[in-house]
Amino acid sequence: MPNLLANGGPMLWVILFAGAVGIVVFIERFLHCHRSQINSTEFLNGVRTVLKRNNVVEALSICDATPGPVARLVKTAVLNRDQGRDRVREAVEAAGLTEVPRLEEKLDLLATITRLAPLLGLLGTVLGFMRVFVQIQAAGLNAHVNLLSAGIWQALTCTAAGLAVAILLQAGHNYLVNRVDSIVREMERVATDIVNIVTDGNGGKSA
Repeated sequence: MPNLLANGGPMLWVILFAGAVGIVVFIERFLHCHRSQINSTEFLNGVRTVLKRNNVVEALSICDATPGPVARLVKTAVLNRDQGRDRVREAVEAAGLTEVPRLEEKLDLLATITRLAPLLGLLGTVLGFMRVFVQIQAAGLNAHVNLLSAGIWQALTCTAAGLAVAILLQAGHNYLVNRVDSIVREMERVATDIVNIVTDGNGGKSA
């Protein structure tokens, strides 16, 4: 490994830095998604139970104590429960529109790094072979394989590093996109349920 780092040239360090940034972004987004995804059925049942007792304060406390966008959607519906079904639905939809960008935050950065990594590897490869040809031109017929090996090592190492980073981060990006899609689908289901719960509790009146 030390030899690979030494022979990879400056572009290898750029690739490794980009990979490190991508890994940090993935870990942060993974933890965010993990905190955002809750047992929505159990949570909604708890809110429904306290609302049946007209205990709005406890329902809001449950929402505040529960992390994630689902709890914030439910809290919005509870706060607007007296506005009628149409207004509650609009408030929940507006809240959902603010929550989705939070879930998708930094995914574009991860996708950009994924696309750039193989290009950085290709650039390192080209620079490595340019180094080889410069040495061949300088040495002429006396060029020895040992003189050329450093440039070839640089080219191959950058190619491998760029592809490895791209493959790793592409897998991570796809995983996060699937997690976000799952949370968004859950938000949509809960949004419909909580609108029915709070408006039925108010006699289903409309604005």
